[in-house]
Amino acid sequence: MKRIEILSPRLANQIAAGEVVERPANVVKELLENSVDAGATRIEVDVEQGGVKLIRIRDNGFGIEKEDLPLSLSRHATSKIKNLDDLESVQSLGFRGEALASISSVSRLVLSSHEKDSDQAWQVTAEGRDMAADVKPCAHPVGTTVEMRDLFFNTPARRKFLRTEKTEFNHLEEVIKRMALSRFDVGFQLRHNQKVIHSLRPCSSEFDQEKRIASLLSAQFMKEAVHIDMEAAGLKLWGWVGLPTYNRSQADMQYFFVNGRIVRDKLVAHAIRQAYQDVLYHGRHSVFVLYLELDPALVDVNVHPTKHEVRFRDGRLVHDFLFRTLHKVLGQVRPEVQNEEQAVDLRAQQSVTGIQAGEFSGQNNMALAQSSTPSAWSQNAAPSQNNISAGQVKEQMATYGQMHEPALGNVAQSVQSTAKPNDPNQVVPPLGYAVAQLHGIYILSQNEHGMVIVDMHAAHERITYERLKTAYDEQGISSQPLLVPETIHVSQQQADIAEQYREDLGKLGFNLQRLGPESLVIREMPILLRNANSEALVVKLLEDFRLSGSSRHMVEFRNEVLSSMACHGSVRANRQLTLPEMNGLLRDMEITERSGQCNHGRPTWTQLSMNELDKLFMRGR
Repeated sequence: MKRIEILSPRLANQIAAGEVVERPANVVKELLENSVDAGATRIEVDVEQGGVKLIRIRDNGFGIEKEDLPLSLSRHATSKIKNLDDLESVQSLGFRGEALASISSVSRLVLSSHEKDSDQAWQVTAEGRDMAADVKPCAHPVGTTVEMRDLFFNTPARRKFLRTEKTEFNHLEEVIKRMALSRFDVGFQLRHNQKVIHSLRPCSSEFDQEKRIASLLSAQFMKEAVHIDMEAAGLKLWGWVGLPTYNRSQADMQYFFVNGRIVRDKLVAHAIRQAYQDVLYHGRHSVFVLYLELDPALVDVNVHPTKHEVRFRDGRLVHDFLFRTLHKVLGQVRPEVQNEEQAVDLRAQQSVTGIQAGEFSGQNNMALAQSSTPSAWSQNAAPSQNNISAGQVKEQMATYGQMHEPALGNVAQSVQSTAKPNDPNQVVPPLGYAVAQLHGIYILSQNEHGMVIVDMHAAHERITYERLKTAYDEQGISSQPLLVPETIHVSQQQADIAEQYREDLGKLGFNLQRLGPESLVIREMPILLRNANSEALVVKLLEDFRLSGSSRHMVEFRNEVLSSMACHGSVRANRQLTLPEMNGLLRDMEITERSGQCNHGRPTWTQLSMNELDKLFMRGR
C-alpha cells in the first residue's frame, strides 16, 4: 500500500476546480459573485469562443489591496467570513474562498485591481503551474479586472467534455441573466466575440425592473405576469408570477432568489407547483421571477459546492408561506371591476346575481346531485384506480345541494337581458353583457373594451368546482373507525413523523398509533377513502409531511374527485342558454376565484379589443 502524502497545492486546486469549474459559465458565475460582493454598480463581461478562449470581467467595485492579491489565488482565502458565526449568517454571494484558486489552476489568469484608497493599481499573474505569483504595478481604474484565457489548457481530458461554442455561450448567457435578475441596482454589459449582446442600465424604479425582465426573458412574460409583494412572519416574497394561461413546455423560465442568491430548492419547487396545481394545464410549467427575503441566520447556504441549494431552518414555515401567498394571488386573477365605486354601482344595478339566474344556480345543483348518483358516477367519473364509489363521495357532499336551494320560477326574468353596454347611465361589468351564443359552446359578450368570448362549459366547470371545494371545506373531513384496525410496517423515521404530526393527521381523518419502532396501527380512516389502499396512502402522507411538513396529497386527491364531479355537473356543450342565463354565468365568473382557467388549466375566456377587431377588417387604413 502506498504511503499517505499531502497533495501539492496545484493538484489540490485542480481537484477543487472539478467541483467549481465545469465549463466557462461556472467561471463567469464565480467572478460575477465576487464583483457584486465588492460593491460594484457596473460590470462588463467580454468573452470569446463561448468563453473557452477568453473571459474578461471588469467591475468598479472597491478593489483589492496589493498585499491581498497573491493571497486571493490561494485556496480557502476570503475576506467575507472570519468565524463560524459569520458562516451561519452569510450575506455575501461568495464565501468559500476557492473560486480564484480553482480557476487559476486550469487556465491562464491575470488579476488586476485598484483599491479605492490606493494611488497605484497592481497586477498578479498565474498560469496553472505553481501557485506562487508575482505582483507588479499596472494601469487600471478603481475596481478589478479578471482575465482568464485558454480554459483547461493544461487538462486536455476535461476540455474534451466542453460542447460547441454556441452551447457554451448559451450557458454563459444564462448566468448573466440570473445575475442581472438578482441585482437590479447593478448595470451589466455582455459582449461575445466583440459583439454587444446585453447592455443593461441599473434600475431605479419598478418600471425599469420590468423593462429589464422583458429584455432578458420576453415582453410577453411581463404582459402575462402579476406583480406580488407580500410579507408575513419575518418572510417577504415579491416579484412576478405568470398567469396560468402563460406557461412553458419546459421549466426554463423559473427564477427564484433567496436573499439575492438564485436557488433550485425542492421545497420551494413543491410549494410553487402546489399553488399552480388547480390552474395549470397538465404537463406544462409555470413561469416566475420571485424573490424571498428572510433573516440570513434562518437559511443555510453552505450545503452545495455551487451554492445552488439551500436549507431552511424552518422549512414548513417557508413552504406554507410560499404556497398560501401564491395560491391567494393566483386565486385573485379574475375579471375585476376598476374600483370600489364601480363595484357599488354594479351591485345596485344587478337586482339578481348570477347564482340566482336560473340555470347557474339550483338547476345545476340538481344536475350535480344527479351526476353523483352511483349509476352516473360509475359511468362517467369513477376513478377506478382509487376504488372510490359514488356513495362515498355523496356521503361527504350530501348537504351541498341544500346549501344552494333552487331559485326558480320567474326570478331569472328580473335580470336585464337586454342591457346595453353603451348606455351612459349603466356601469358595464368586466365581462360585459351577453349578446349571443355560438354553436352551443361559446358565449359572445360586449364590454367596454370590445368583445369577450367565453367557453361556457369551462367557465361553469370552474364555478362549480370552487363551490364544491368551499362546501367540502366547511363540512370538514369525516372519519370512521376501522372494524379491524390495520397494522402496517414503516421505517423508523416514518413512525417518528406519525407521532410528531399526530394532530395534523387527525384533522385529515386519520387516527394512527405507534406499536413499535417500525410499525403503526391505523384505527380510523376518512369516509371518503374507506375503500382505498390504506397502507399506500398512509405511507404517502407521511412522506408528504417529511418533505414539506404538511400533506398536499389529501388535498390533491380531494380536488381530483371534486373536479371530476364539477366537470360532469356543469352545463354541457350544445346546451342552448337564454340571455339571463348567459349573463348569470358572466356575473358568477366575476366573483369566482381562478375563473380565468377551468379545472384542467384551459382558459375560460378571452378578450378581443376594438383595435384588434378593427385590424381584422382593416378599418382606419
